[in-house]
Amino acid sequence: MKALIVLFVLPTLVGVASKALIQEIQGASLAAAIGAPIVVFACIGMIDPEDGWNWLAALLVSPLVIAVAVITVFLCYRRAHH
Repeated sequence: MKALIVLFVLPTLVGVASKALIQEIQGASLAAAIGAPIVVFACIGMIDPEDGWNWLAALLVSPLVIAVAVITVFLCYRRAHH
């Protein structure tokens, strides 16, 4: 359950927050692409702070996390303009 939250729910929330705070699609997608891996890294660090693989785990899942966050921004943008 924790993996589902970290890999899909958090990046989706980052994408929605980016779109809500920044109305331009380029700025919102850039903020989502930068913010999502940072949020995931922080979350992994809070879940298991003594594990030495936290940075590697965040690095390995970051492409998926970035993709989910940016796709969320695009879907929110499309929904708001149609």
